[in-house]
Amino acid sequence: MALAIVTGGSRGLGFTTARALYEAGHRVVLVAKDPVRLAQAAKELHCEFRSIDLEDLKQTQEVFTEMLQTFGAPQILVLAHGVMSEKMSKTLRTTPQEWRRVMAINLDSVFCAVNIFGAAMAEARDGRIIIYSACLGRMSGPGNAGGLAPYRISKAGVNALVRNLAHETAHGARGLLVDAVCPNHTRTDMGGPDAPLSVEEGSDTAIWLATRSFDPEKDKTGFLWEEREIIDW
Repeated sequence: MALAIVTGGSRGLGFTTARALYEAGHRVVLVAKDPVRLAQAAKELHCEFRSIDLEDLKQTQEVFTEMLQTFGAPQILVLAHGVMSEKMSKTLRTTPQEWRRVMAINLDSVFCAVNIFGAAMAEARDGRIIIYSACLGRMSGPGNAGGLAPYRISKAGVNALVRNLAHETAHGARGLLVDAVCPNHTRTDMGGPDAPLSVEEGSDTAIWLATRSFDPEKDKTGFLWEEREIIDW
């Protein structure tokens, strides 16, 4: 039984991923902002939880550090939290406040989680980090179409963080795997009720990455994945 920490775990892709890990027999700890909704989700999965405002980086660092001390290093870390930027947030129209809000939640808090939990996972030589990114963060695809600048750029930053960390940790040869996932347009609060994919379909690749067998001689880590395939970003 592995310890799995899942952020954004009170709803949507995060909760669906956490539920799959729980049903696979893993011990799950949920992280999210809304304490009421989070407590309800944790009750359903019979697990512990921590409520954090991930825009508050000081609080985020403090709570993640406490969690590491309390639970120890996780074997699975799924970062499924995130926010969309305002509809008209083009680069030349975005306010510094909106830029900072989106970057803090989508990228800075991801760094905090990787920096705190990932260091312990790397030291244990046993861990998988899966970060929900987005196809809008693909600079080789729809990510270069403009608009929603803070969101697109924060997700491109996630993809770069994953690639850089994979290089630093020998692409899985030292026991730490790190990957990003594009869930595609999914029926979540962000994606809306008319999105083509269910949350089960959108979370499939993340769940697979968290539980797959891995041979460093032939398997790959450090990439952006979509439908269990590596895609360019």
